[in-house]
Amino acid sequence: MSAATTETKGLREGAFGNASALSCRECGNQIDLGPHYACPECFGPLEVAYDFPAVTREEIEAGPRNIWRYKALLPVPDDIEQSPNTEPGFTRLLDAKNLAKELGIEKIWVKDDSTNPTNSFKDRVVACALSAARELDAKVFACPSTGNLANAVAAAGARAGIPTAVFIPSNLEQPKQVNSAVFTDNLIAVDGNYDDVNKLAQEIAAEEDGWAFVNVNVRPFYAEGSKTLGFEIAEQLGWRLPDQIVIPVASGSQLTKVDKAFKELIKLGLVEEKPYRIFGAQATGCNPVATAFKAGVDAIRPVKPDTIAKSLAIGNPADGIYVLDATRSSGGAVEEVTDDEIRAAIVLLARTEGIFTETAGGTTLAVTKKLVETGVLDPSLETVIINTGHGLKTLDAVSGIVGPRATIAPNYDSFEEAGLSQA
Repeated sequence: MSAATTETKGLREGAFGNASALSCRECGNQIDLGPHYACPECFGPLEVAYDFPAVTREEIEAGPRNIWRYKALLPVPDDIEQSPNTEPGFTRLLDAKNLAKELGIEKIWVKDDSTNPTNSFKDRVVACALSAARELDAKVFACPSTGNLANAVAAAGARAGIPTAVFIPSNLEQPKQVNSAVFTDNLIAVDGNYDDVNKLAQEIAAEEDGWAFVNVNVRPFYAEGSKTLGFEIAEQLGWRLPDQIVIPVASGSQLTKVDKAFKELIKLGLVEEKPYRIFGAQATGCNPVATAFKAGVDAIRPVKPDTIAKSLAIGNPADGIYVLDATRSSGGAVEEVTDDEIRAAIVLLARTEGIFTETAGGTTLAVTKKLVETGVLDPSLETVIINTGHGLKTLDAVSGIVGPRATIAPNYDSFEEAGLSQA
């Protein structure tokens, strides 16, 4: 299975559910479903197009408590639940009252994806990519990754009984390396940043037959998994859309697919049409989309990442220009924050809502705080922020700013002398 494949043979009927074609996001050209990610006419990116049937809320609510309740809206077969997978999704939407009070926001919800099988939202996209890889008879399930994706691919491949290969930057956080290596013996560290790793993956995908790189040659199917965040948020809000949503930006795919999900729900009549504003969050050490947004330009100028938010450290984001489109058209923005602001936000979320987020979630909350303080985000409107992963994966980010308040002897006098009676 190479990126150069031009036709797909032997697909079973309904292999991709209600998906009808791959459509170019630039010129609109459509091609058959298969392991393709670039338009043969203009080399623009491809995404999945559908012929949706009538879908009701009741049908969705009767489904399993995971992303497959939305299978009619995804490029997966109707019998997807019979194939071994990690069954991610339907994570909690937390009414964050303590955080709202701290930020001065009337109503804020945290979509907490840290409770997915490998503790990040990447389990969603990988589940859709795994379905495509299986239908395309892939021999190796692979990815370039900044960490969370590597964890998800390695675990999903193990569950499905498919050999995996995950490629990561060699300076990736140690917990994320261990989280991948425990699921696969084919973890490959590459000297370079994520963009270097991604380039290598594209070369391998073009040369090796039977390799399904989730975010390269099956990327259109993989990306659709992010829609389930939008579907769940709407359903958990009682089948309505939030007024504002803040989403971290790495490649930018998550933000654009949540926007796509909201639009599909409106088109299908599952939610009432209403305006909503989308905000993107980046770290100052990797801010190509935020820079372009503030400059009012449409081109993304690649940067060399230098931030503790390694899961967002993509200097040349594939969907960057589409993030600009989504945020601008909705009346939103793309903002950036420093590493120190990210650290402070991680602690803030933990101490207000008991959620330990990784650096991507810290970036999202820090940007939300900044948007409120600068008057860009309306504190009177209902707001959702997305926590994409668990803080145990990025302990080093906050290990230097939290720790014991004091060290005392095991007796009451020592406790009293240390002035600890006022907790």
